[in-house]
Amino acid sequence: MTDLISLKDLTAAAERISRVAVHTPLLPFDYATDLLGAEIFVKPEMLQRGGAFKFRGAYNFLAQLDDAERARGVVAPSSGNHAQAVALAAKMFGMRAVAVMPTTVTPAKRAGAERLGARIELAGTSTHDRWNRAVELVEREGMIMVPPYDHRWIIAGQGTVGLEIAEDLPDVDTVLVPVGGGGLSGGASAAIKLRAPHARVVGVEPASAPKLTRARAAGRPVNLGKTEGLADGLLAVEVGALPFAHHTAYIDEVVTVDDAALPKAMRVLFDRLKLVAEPSGAITVAALLEGLVVPRGKTVAVLSGGNIEWSGVAALLGPG
Repeated sequence: MTDLISLKDLTAAAERISRVAVHTPLLPFDYATDLLGAEIFVKPEMLQRGGAFKFRGAYNFLAQLDDAERARGVVAPSSGNHAQAVALAAKMFGMRAVAVMPTTVTPAKRAGAERLGARIELAGTSTHDRWNRAVELVEREGMIMVPPYDHRWIIAGQGTVGLEIAEDLPDVDTVLVPVGGGGLSGGASAAIKLRAPHARVVGVEPASAPKLTRARAAGRPVNLGKTEGLADGLLAVEVGALPFAHHTAYIDEVVTVDDAALPKAMRVLFDRLKLVAEPSGAITVAALLEGLVVPRGKTVAVLSGGNIEWSGVAALLGPG
């Protein structure tokens, strides 16, 4: 498929972001290793700049704009993490940025984008509501759209997560990656398969937003109409067309996780690894702890982010 990103695209993105992004470590997860009988690691993208993997794709995108395009400013339709990432990258390039966020955006994610200098506009609750408002801004103010996932530059940037896994653990056997709109899962699965073709890649999505599960059954992206749940970063109503092409080529299987499993996984990550994960960020660990994925050999769970405020953690995890 000529539309798929190549290893050259991925390595170019890695070089582009190397001076600004964090090469997040692979941390041994001894608790899960002892429990599951396989060597488990986590890749904590909550330690990435902006608190999530999204900075990788945002910076890779903005770095390829020319001066005239940067002068126009950028608009990011986002449930939260993409907005913060674009705001941070725009700040680095001296650009103005607008974040189009849902009316239900968490306080932590809105405040994060505002702190980084983005102007906030609220639009509905769905992916399409945000996209349509962003299109209006492009037409009215001449801004550049930075898609959250359905773009080669975004997919390649997010895919550097997979390159780092293959670099740090060449004999990796299984990789679990969260699925939202598909930028991370599409890019990371491509990188893993191109660098470690023996590895098994498992996509993990919320049971309340099974957009990839439905798409695989239909053979094309399917619009779910409406999604809701705790994993706000993974509630896209439809997987992107270009990410889906990567999923088809590179992802071996997909599992869905119930919301009830997410706070339990968040607590384990906090208690055992001292990592603060948002619900979306904990979903791969939830899949392992719930027995939805049987780990095979050296296994990596990608933790996509940790943008959650203290009150949100307290509300989800409770007193004991």
